[in-house]
Parts: sequence; C-alpha cells; structure tokens
Amino acid sequence: MKLRVVMLSWEYPPRIVGGISPHVYELSKKLTDRDIEVHVVTKATALAPDEEIEPSGVQVHRVHLEKEPDNFVHEIQLLNKATDLRVRQLLEDWRPGGQPTIFHAHDWLSLDSARSLKYEYQLPMVATVHATEWGRNGGIYTDLQRYIHEQEYWLTYEAWRVIVCSEFMKGEVNRYFNCPYDKSDVIFNGVDAKKFDFEWTEAERAAWRAKLALPKEKIVMYVGRFVREKGIHVLLNAASAVLAKQPNTKLVIVGGGNRDHLEKFVRWYGLQDKVLFTGFMANRSLHQLYRCADVAVFPSLYEPFGIVALEGMAAGAAVVASDAGGLKEVVLHEKTGTTHYAGDAQSLAWAILNVLDNPAKAEAMKAAARKRLEIDFNWDGLADQTIAVYERVWSEFLSSYWADNTLWPVTPGADERAVRQRVQEKAKTGAFVSRPMPHVHIPDVKLDPDAALAAGKTEDLEKEESNPF
Repeated sequence: MKLRVVMLSWEYPPRIVGGISPHVYELSKKLTDRDIEVHVVTKATALAPDEEIEPSGVQVHRVHLEKEPDNFVHEIQLLNKATDLRVRQLLEDWRPGGQPTIFHAHDWLSLDSARSLKYEYQLPMVATVHATEWGRNGGIYTDLQRYIHEQEYWLTYEAWRVIVCSEFMKGEVNRYFNCPYDKSDVIFNGVDAKKFDFEWTEAERAAWRAKLALPKEKIVMYVGRFVREKGIHVLLNAASAVLAKQPNTKLVIVGGGNRDHLEKFVRWYGLQDKVLFTGFMANRSLHQLYRCADVAVFPSLYEPFGIVALEGMAAGAAVVASDAGGLKEVVLHEKTGTTHYAGDAQSLAWAILNVLDNPAKAEAMKAAARKRLEIDFNWDGLADQTIAVYERVWSEFLSSYWADNTLWPVTPGADERAVRQRVQEKAKTGAFVSRPMPHVHIPDVKLDPDAALAAGKTEDLEKEESNPF
C-alpha cells in the first residue's frame, strides 16, 4: 500500500521566507515521483489557492489564521492551531483506508500541531531540524531564544527519527538536546542544477555583466541575509586586502533588509566604486548573476549546511566558503572549492586571491564541484534516503506498542478507540490546546525559520523583486 506523508511547514512556495520553503518543495516533488503520496500543510498566501494539486502531484493545503496575531510566537501558535484542524479533517477522510501515514514536521515551527496529532492518532512523526537557535546566536541569551530552544528540544524528543542536513548538525542536536546519535539521520540538502542551465548567449551575458562591473573587473559575489551569522562584515573587512593585489575586482552584494550600516562602512573605507549592493534578487535575475560571477563567497560564522554554496557550484562559479558548520562538508577544500577560517578576514582574503590568481586551478575545482553535485546533492538520491527513513519508521511503528493503541486500522479495535476519542467530532470543532503564551519580550519583527530577519513583514518576501538595476 502506498505510503502517505503529511509535511508540516510554515512556509512553502510561493511563500518563501528562508530555506525551509525550497527544501520542502524540492523534496516533496521527488517523493511524489517515487509513488509517495505527499500532502503539504502550510500557511495561506494571497499568491496561491488554499487547496491545490501541483503538476508534480503534491497536494497542498494552505490554512488561515483565525485572527491577527499579537506577535511572532502568537502567529506560530495560531498557525499550529489551524494546521491541527485541517490535518484532522484529512485524517478522518483517510482513516478507514488504513494507508500508512507519517507526519513530517519541519523545524520547531510545526512542533505543536505535529505533537498533538501524533498523540491523538498514535501515528509516528519524523522531524527535520534545519538549524538551532543556540547555533545561530552562539548561545541562549534572551527569553525568546530560550523559548525557541526549548521548542527545538521537544521537537527532537517527540520525533521517531530526526533528520539533519550535515554531520555538524548531528553533533549539534546531540550536544544541545541530548538527541542520541543513533536517532539522527544525516541527509544532505540538494540543488536543482537544471535551473541554472538556461540558454544565454555570450552577448546577453556581457550585457548583464556590464550592469555590475567594468569589462576588466572580476566579480566576487555574496548572496545572503544581512545578519552577523552570515559573515558579510568579514567579507567587507577582507575587501581592501583583495583589492591591494587584484585592483580590478568588484564585490557584488545581494540581499534584502537594512544595509545602512554596511553602506556606511563601505563609504568610510572608500570602497564605493568597488562594492555594489543590488538589493533582493531571486529566480532568473539571481541565476544570471551567479553565471556572471567569477567567485561566489559565503563567509558564514554559522551554517548548518549552506544551500547557497550548492547554487554557486551549480551555476559554474568558483566557490569560496568558511569552514563553519556544514559548509566544510559541502565545499571540500582545494577540491570542489576553497575554504577559509570562519571570522578571519585575512584568511578570507587569501582564499579569494587563491581563486583569482589561479584560473586553471579554479576551473578544475569548478569541474569537480559539478561532478559532486550529481552524486551527493542530487534530489533523486536524497529523496531515496528520506524514503528509507520513512519505511524504517513505519516498520518499527507496526512492531511497537504504539500500534496497539493507534486509531489507524492496522491493529484490532482501532475503530472503537476512535469512537472513544471522538476524533470525528474534533475534526469539525478542533481540539488544539496551545501552550500558555510565554512571558517573554518578543521583538516586533517577523522571523524566518533560520533566524530573525533584519526587519519587515514576512509577506514582503513573498513577492519576487524585479530587476534592481
């Protein structure tokens, strides 16, 4: 019987806030290709219908908050309440058939609804931890961080299996949450390299490149959020050392959010002619920029994985990345790219010059990177690894005491247990009980799943920005 997976994610295209959205989108498509029935339950957006079946076969259910939230934590609690009700309705439609069904929660933002459904229906739950609050901040310092950290702990505790994107993250969930090593599965993130393989004449490329830099200038690009953990300040501090040896170099900085402090630093350093801030870019515009770049730099101080590094490789740019977190598993030093010591501007300058000064070596690393993409970061293989986790979980579930009490008709008495639990009634009225609102100071900003956005509303990032030049 076909396996069914209910993906719980607070973001999903066209609503894109951070890295969870593209991850769930690509993974779900590939799972459907492999005859897995995938349902994604996510937050509603005006840019897409509440209910749709995508061309890939993925079934998407977008839910609305019952009222305007007071703050970010309240928003997530309301989303979990709406998610819980919609999933209950689906489960009641499916329950008589007894089709194998697993919940897959993506990050702590989906914990509360996943946990509620898990215990009510006695069905297994898998969780993917995309990042940790401790890692993002180098510790836990505020009440809000403490709340998120606790939610992340419970996510790993409640999950039957925990999926992480790197060996580095496997160590993090063990250190910070006491999650046993043998409970975690490392499955890399992937990239769809085909999106960078579009027809583009040399004349078109030259015209686009002319918007960014002078003909003789080499382009060193950065793409990411303007937050400390992404290390953009390290890159700007390294700029003078790079320009001293390679004066025909242009730094192109891509990203949305408040950059006043960064522009002030650039003016103070006298680098206005050598640093270009493009603003937010996405899709074709960003892909074209990648294909213009000579070097793609990712100087993160903390990085669970580093999908942007994969995108640089797929676009054919030489990649320079820090050795922070999972990046050193993605970029193999002097093989598929060049790494530098995280937080060290002198080391970063050396790494960039190592690429610019050695074009033949850079080409060899780019070729090796493209080959590794096909082997280790191909979504087909990653989907197969994920299915193996699902199949293991369902098999263990059927042989466990949990199956004796499930409302799913895989053991005797399931229908009677469902009647006692009044699940049909709850699918109409809802039964979600959120935790009391924590007495914490919550900044008046929307947060993405990886960290706090610099500022602004989530909905602003749902729209692709046009060509900024």
